[in-house]
Amino acid sequence: MTAPVPCSTIDMTGLGELIAELTARGYRVIGPTRSEGAIGYAEISEVGELPIGWTDRQDAGTYRLVRRDDEAVFGYVVGPQSWKKYLHPPRLRLWHAERDGDGFRIVPEPEPAPKLAFLGVRSCELHAIEIHDQVFLGQAHCDHDYAARREQVFVVAVNCVETGGTCFCVSMDTGPRARAGFDLAVTELMDGASHAFLVEVGSDLGAQVLAEITHRPATAEDHRAAREALARAAGRMGRRLDTRDIKPLLQSNPEHPRWNEVASRCLACANCTMVCPTCFCTSVEDTSNLSGERAERWRRWDSCFTLDHSYIHGGSVRQSAKSRYRQWMTHKLAHWIDQFGRSGCVGCGRCITWCPVGIDITEEVAAISSTSRLEGQPT
Repeated sequence: MTAPVPCSTIDMTGLGELIAELTARGYRVIGPTRSEGAIGYAEISEVGELPIGWTDRQDAGTYRLVRRDDEAVFGYVVGPQSWKKYLHPPRLRLWHAERDGDGFRIVPEPEPAPKLAFLGVRSCELHAIEIHDQVFLGQAHCDHDYAARREQVFVVAVNCVETGGTCFCVSMDTGPRARAGFDLAVTELMDGASHAFLVEVGSDLGAQVLAEITHRPATAEDHRAAREALARAAGRMGRRLDTRDIKPLLQSNPEHPRWNEVASRCLACANCTMVCPTCFCTSVEDTSNLSGERAERWRRWDSCFTLDHSYIHGGSVRQSAKSRYRQWMTHKLAHWIDQFGRSGCVGCGRCITWCPVGIDITEEVAAISSTSRLEGQPT
């Protein structure tokens, strides 16, 4: 790994000091924790709450935690949750209305955004946040709630030296090393009894925080160890996705027989969209109390796998599982490029791991590509 700026090294004590320093600056530190048989994200106050000595084993429709033979702090990949839930909450009240004489008075939600420090953000997740920045901040209409939350976030990225069975970030050019979008980036280095963290500064605020914790200048050996660890991770991806001409491939095959095959297995449960760090579909609900004195408008996550998502007067546009799965995958990997100039997939593999029947997006693309080429169809 080459460092664009001088790097430093901290130990476990320094990692604890980092959490304490961020807390002292008014941040709620959100980090990985072991809960209910998986790695999730929750508020933490000390190093001991991190999943030290644990790793995950992932494959299509399979996830389990197992003990490691060392005390690695970040020796896992990603769990079912993403940082999306803190920046784009699953349920958000937009406003409420109260009866005022013969009418109603609309009361906006001025609740201040919390100061959050994300500890342990993987490179694929940084790219997912970048995608949401483009969707919510870079279009004609800004999502003001997202903007307020995003402005308050301090990001501590973690470079991946482990890979999961469903990871394919190398295919999407989104990892395993974090290149931008962080205040500090950490690479965990373990060599026998030696346990340290190489720290790269990504912002002025990150430099200020690092200055307050115990650290030393990184050595050439630290950089070499980090380069080798990241190279090993890049070479051990659990999955691969061929992205060459993927947009015309999917857009020119709406009636490919593979869509029927995958539909016969798909439960339309929406797991893939709920765990995806880039999906952002929502619906709006209006509620009122029994007295009619108060009404509320809520925004909640939705999914293109539900019948109601495409409902218009007369019924749903996408009534079959085939049409809904085709919409999701084609939008994610093809139409998204038309909309935003980039893919909507970051290669985290969550949709593969958390699909109850093990449907694999990389396998589906490969099947369509292989058959299309055999039949001489455009790719």
